[in-house]
Amino acid sequence: MTTPTDRPTRLGVQLQPQHAAYPQLRAAVRRLDEAGVDVIFNWDHFYPLSGPPDGEHYECWTMLAAWAEQTEHAEIGALVTCNSYRNPDLLADMARTVDHISAGEDGTGRLILGIGSGWFERDYDEYGYEFGTAGSRLDALAEAMPRIRDRWARLNPAPTRPIPVLVGGGGERKTLRIVAEHATIWHSFSDVDTLRRKLGILRRHGDDVGRDVSEVEVSTAVRGTPGEQAQELHDAGARLFTISADGPDFALPELDAWLAWRDARNG
Repeated sequence: MTTPTDRPTRLGVQLQPQHAAYPQLRAAVRRLDEAGVDVIFNWDHFYPLSGPPDGEHYECWTMLAAWAEQTEHAEIGALVTCNSYRNPDLLADMARTVDHISAGEDGTGRLILGIGSGWFERDYDEYGYEFGTAGSRLDALAEAMPRIRDRWARLNPAPTRPIPVLVGGGGERKTLRIVAEHATIWHSFSDVDTLRRKLGILRRHGDDVGRDVSEVEVSTAVRGTPGEQAQELHDAGARLFTISADGPDFALPELDAWLAWRDARNG
């Protein structure tokens, strides 16, 4: 079993698909793939989250299908898919399809299914989804995960590999329970002290469901250049570090520093 001490350190980049024309996104994703980024994420929203609220924006999963063709090396995924927006069986089929599109010569796909319960109310209102409550959306996510896995087991062809599942969020009672039951990767926005505390809670959920959660890769969002806090997060167990870039130019002046920091951690 892979443990945090022997798991490689990885670098992710979230390209926030807002305020840019698609050729700019295409150029950015190719640039990151060629630079050696481990994972390239988008997000699953229908409108910008910052800047002009009705600015240019693109849909998540059709974009991921394009990225599957436009990249060769990096894993790809959403940070994160909103469970509310698609039937879980349909989402499983979409993920399986993108997984196959992304497969290289060895036949292994590069998709990560990043998923969460959803939170951006405008998306729900504008597209006609029931917003509900934070609790009801988390309950729906818990109900969706077994359906997704069951659909993967019945699809023809099957996914190229067991598709990694990234669960996003830090809720201690429900979200971390879902992580313990279903996640390959857990992503949060945590400082060092919060991360350590939540990892303790995650271990208790793992005990409750009979799973050793040390096999879950710990992912965190980071800003700026790597420094003392990045190393402290690494020491606490984080192994996937994700920076973000916004349109229209998706500038990442800190990218080279993060790539060098990652490579130094991996010896």
